[in-house]
Order: sequence, then C-alpha cells, then structure tokens
Amino acid sequence: MDNYSSYDGVGLAELVRKGEVSPAELVDASVARIERHNPTLNAVVYQALDEARATAADLPDGPLKGAPFLVKDLLIQVAGWPRTSGSRFCKDVVDAEDSGLMRRYRSSGVSTIGKTNLSEFGIAGTTEGQLYGPCRNPWNTEHIVGGSSGGAAAAVAAGIVPMAHGGDGRGSIRIPASCCGLVGMKPTRDRSPHLPDGYDFAQGFVVEHVITRTVRDSAVMLDVTGVPEPGSPYAIPAKQRPYAEEILRSPGRLKIAFSSETANGRPCHAEVRAALEATATLLEQLGHEVVPHGLGVDQRELWGSQGAFSGANFAAGMRKMIEGMGREPEGDEFEPLTWASWKGGQRQTGMDAMADMQKLRMMGRQALQLYETFDVFLTPTLAAPPPPIGYLSPVLNTPRDVGRRNGEFFGYPGVANMTGAPSISLPLAWSSAGLPMGMMFSAGYANEAVLFRLAAQLEKEAPWKDRRPGVWG
Repeated sequence: MDNYSSYDGVGLAELVRKGEVSPAELVDASVARIERHNPTLNAVVYQALDEARATAADLPDGPLKGAPFLVKDLLIQVAGWPRTSGSRFCKDVVDAEDSGLMRRYRSSGVSTIGKTNLSEFGIAGTTEGQLYGPCRNPWNTEHIVGGSSGGAAAAVAAGIVPMAHGGDGRGSIRIPASCCGLVGMKPTRDRSPHLPDGYDFAQGFVVEHVITRTVRDSAVMLDVTGVPEPGSPYAIPAKQRPYAEEILRSPGRLKIAFSSETANGRPCHAEVRAALEATATLLEQLGHEVVPHGLGVDQRELWGSQGAFSGANFAAGMRKMIEGMGREPEGDEFEPLTWASWKGGQRQTGMDAMADMQKLRMMGRQALQLYETFDVFLTPTLAAPPPPIGYLSPVLNTPRDVGRRNGEFFGYPGVANMTGAPSISLPLAWSSAGLPMGMMFSAGYANEAVLFRLAAQLEKEAPWKDRRPGVWG
C-alpha cells in the first residue's frame, strides 16, 4: 500500500470492511515504515510484528478493525510484552496479562504492533531518556518531539501508524501532539476508567487516550474506551451521544475566551502569540464570539498547590514498584531528574500532601467557573516552538536546570489535569522554521462534545492533513 500513510484509522478500517485490503497487509505496510523511518526517529522501542501478523486474521469487528496501533511503554500492560517505563531499573519487567484499557483498545479492532519511546516514568516533557536515547521530530530531526508520549507522536506524524496510545498527567499527550503537528485530546478525568490497574494515577491527574492525525480517529477511539466500568467507584461523566456523531454536528456560535497568560508571568514566544491571535481571528470569521480573557485564578499559586501532593504520589508509586521488583534501584538505574523527584517526594509529609489536595480542589473549582461564562478557553499548547534536542534533556542537564527551562515551554497544559476538564491540542500553526505549534482548546468538566465539534469544524476550515513532515510515509 503505497498510500497507506494517507489514511487515518477509520479510513483503513473502511478499506478492510470493503475487502480492499487485509489487516495483515496493513501490518506489513506499517512494518515497512518502521524499517524505513525508525533508524532516524527512534520512535518504536519494541516490536511484536510476528504476533501482529498471527492475530491479524482474527481481530474483533470494531470500528478500527485492522488499523495498526502502537502502545506507550508506560502504565498500560500488554500480555507477554516488556514494560520498561523508560527506565533501566524496569528493563526486565514483563506483563503477564492485558490491562483493562488494553482490552478495550483491542476491542476496537486495532492491530497492536509494538511500543513507543518515552521519558523515564513519564516525568519529562521531552523524550530523551537514558534507556532508549532521544526520539527525533519528523519535521526537523534536530528538535524534540515533546513528552512523555514522544515516540507515539513521532510514529503518527511520520505515517508509521494512524494513531498511538499516550498518557497525559500534565500535558503528555498534548505536548507531543503540538510538537509533531497532531491531534491530542486529554479526556475528562475518569472518562476512560482506570479499571483495576490505575493505582498511581495521581487522583485523576493522569488520563490515557490516543494521539492521532484526524479528529475522527480520536472521537471514535474515545467512544470505545470511554464507557462505564462495572463496579467503578468513580461516576463516569455522561455524554449525550457518541463522539463519532458529535464531529458531524455544527458547534453553533460559541463564546470563546483566549489568553496567552503564562504561570510564570513571562510572555510567550512572539510567533506563538501571533499564531494565537490568528486562531482567534479565524474563530471570529467562523462566527464565534471571541474575547480576550484570562483563566481567572493565580496560575503560579495553582501550580504551587500541587507540589507536595504530586511529589508524595510519585514516591508512593515508586515504593509500590520497588516492592514488586524486590530491590532498590542502583545508582545508574535512574536519571538525575528521577532521583531528585523520588527523593523530594519522600520528604513530603502526609499533612502537606493533604493540604495540597484541599487547596488544589478549591482552586480547581475556581478555575472551572470560567466555563459558566464561556464555552471554550483557547491558549497556545506550548509557550514556544519545540526546542533543539538537548536543551531540556533530563540526562544532560541538572534537575534544577530542567525545571527552570521547562517553565519556558510547558505552563499551559497542566491546568486541565488539575481541574480534570477536557482539553485538546490542534495543529493550527507552524513556526517560520517549519515546526508545528499547537493551539489548545479546553472546555468545562465532561464537555468533550463541544471540543470535538469545534475541532472538526477547524479541521475542515483550516485543514492540516496535507501538511506533511520531511520524514513521512
């Protein structure tokens, strides 16, 4: 299939249903692109190609039947596959069974062919780890793909697969989607239930979904995964209709706030600011009411309200992992940033962590009041275009320098993780150097529907499907 990469997952599944191509042929098409591009990108770190070929003839009859699919090497469990979490410490871990979310992905009909590169334990916003090495951006291989789901984004952007699994704790789906010119939806907290596996999901900060090239692939997969879990203690937010239907509906005339306000008070990059204003103008031309308006909370205080809680949660997760491994990590088995995060988390008291949770809950409620006035909140996804590889590296830089430099880029996405609300990055702008710059749209709690409708409108009116990176297809 010479034109394999031009199809999204739904499009490939349609070819399979029509009998024009077999799932095994799609696996082979994806494998050919792994062989062609992975030596350059370093996006795919584990391949199960024989398994994918063997199961291709017996896939469930789901809406994505036959579409090749990659899994991030963190959180999600795949029977018989390694789960390194991007760390030397976990390089020998092999999972005995599929996790609950993996079973849902399989039910969509995808052919799961391997795992993708990531940052160690998903901590860093760049994919330049000690275990696997840096993942490179298909638009410019000297620049980052973002993180922590960086390998997923690189593989999708290069046309290796139409979609790939990712996780988002403070932007780890939306950051790489922005860096690689893709669609990255962070669903509402508990939209896709964590099932029995998600013990370390930071009280809802972390959600899992997919990175895609099209809006409909994201909508269709969330229809598959975002269904109630029997016995779940968390009430799944109701939706009015399938998201696959929402993208066919007009968004109507929305009231949209937009802001470039950053948590640290520094202005965003001039090209990012210009792209934000151009997006606001486009939205006005489409008939929406667009108003400059900030988040309405002290963002520095909001970010500060989760430090002790996040640190303690990470330390608790590490303790559980170490107990399972039966030993402590050796000196070279963690990157410096991981060591610093772990040791810092151990110093947090239970009282400090609970005080953070209390404050975070109240500030999150305050931030969500924005959606009593506005339907959507627009910001850039990142405060600057993707930097060169090495600038944010957790291996080459001290933890202090990583933290300081992160503030230049990653101030926007984490707010939606703290409030639990949905947020999507769309590839609406490119820098003068040809690097993608995502625009991020957030909505009220459980209102993915408005984001999908608006995203589908923008995909039609400002299409990105024909913009392709140098490493492609």
